[in-house]
Amino acid sequence: MPAEITMPQLTDTMTEGTVVKWTKKEGDKVKSGETIAEIETDKAVMEMELTDSGTLAAILVGEGHKAPVGAVMGLIAKAGEDPHDVKKNAGAAKSAVAKAASGEPAAPAKATVGSSGGGGVATLAAASRGEIHEPDEVGHGATRETPTAVPPIPGNGNGRRVFASPLARRIAADRGIDLNQVTGSGPGGRVVQRDVLEFVPSAAALPTEQGSAPPPVQAPGATQVIVMTKMRSAIAAALLKSKQTIPHFYETIDIDVEHLAKLRERINSQLEKEKVRLSIADFLTKAVAATLVRHPALNARFNPEKSEITRYADVNLGLAVAIPDGLIVPVLRGANYLGLRDIRTRSADLIERARAQKLKQGEQGTSTFTISSLGTFGIREFSAIINPPEVAILAVGSAEKRAVVRGDQLVARTMLTVTLSADHRVVDGATAAEFLRTLKGMLEEPGMMLV
Repeated sequence: MPAEITMPQLTDTMTEGTVVKWTKKEGDKVKSGETIAEIETDKAVMEMELTDSGTLAAILVGEGHKAPVGAVMGLIAKAGEDPHDVKKNAGAAKSAVAKAASGEPAAPAKATVGSSGGGGVATLAAASRGEIHEPDEVGHGATRETPTAVPPIPGNGNGRRVFASPLARRIAADRGIDLNQVTGSGPGGRVVQRDVLEFVPSAAALPTEQGSAPPPVQAPGATQVIVMTKMRSAIAAALLKSKQTIPHFYETIDIDVEHLAKLRERINSQLEKEKVRLSIADFLTKAVAATLVRHPALNARFNPEKSEITRYADVNLGLAVAIPDGLIVPVLRGANYLGLRDIRTRSADLIERARAQKLKQGEQGTSTFTISSLGTFGIREFSAIINPPEVAILAVGSAEKRAVVRGDQLVARTMLTVTLSADHRVVDGATAAEFLRTLKGMLEEPGMMLV
């Protein structure tokens, strides 16, 4: 009997998915663990892995089409089965899928939620995180409805109509890129996000004066109406729900990381030959993971409908990643078991693949605690919005030299400000304060991370 490829539930809130791309075609040999498709969920574009091996006999849900969770997307002929016979008998399954999905293909992608980021940096999206991701395409190379042509953005040279996703057009406008010069890789040559991000202008296309091309200038008194994308709508809904339903409270603490900064320099000098360079964020990740082990009340998820709190022994940290027009939150699983070198290499890999929309199932939406950092933007401190069902999130500012009092002396020290947002339904103020005190102790005396 052929194996069914069914639409997986890749996120907690996913009810249906859109097939962005099939990575195999009918007749190809496939094996368990291989990526078979890229699926757009309510939060992100994620890779789907196979659990069976054989021959891909039939694709029942085409690129750009939706299917509910659990619906059959394709069939795999196992050893001894004829793929042609399997495909012939796939008619009933295909009709069922078409009926469930109303037989209509998904509209050309305006956005997809996902995370970077990203919740999330999981789908939530505090101002600094969210599992929210906006894919720029519905599929590659599939024969589907021809994408609707969109007017050229201001400044495009030849004025011809360009097929492009809304996100691609937005990024191009922000960067002053002429879409006429970008080769599209989407369906029908449609320009998608990846095409714009990877575009390298020719010498002739570069501005004649030094500097980047200026943004289009609107006439005085002009207005611009921007229709919210699916991703932005999801962010708005998630933020509103979190603030309306979760009684947030906030606690802020200043941490002296002068010793940590010097330790980082010494360790990096030793790791130079390995081409590994640790950041303050890596030490923070290590300290947060160790602190959560000692304070499991914050390494938890809350189900208000069942009045259940689930605490976890493993620390799965959500790391906020900024992407164009949104945020996405890949998950560093088992962070409490990782050393600093592994934290650096694994988090760097996760962040890179999050930005490239290459996260796999389980690498997003399964965090037990989230770290949201705006330090690279020079933000000293801020408060983040909790990403349910998590019960807390840590907002991290920039590590900077500040004038502080030590004894009776005013001295310059490297200081870091963090703010913990917690759900008062399940976390008390004293519990949150103890968490911050332990975290402060570990960062001010890094050796405590080893105890």
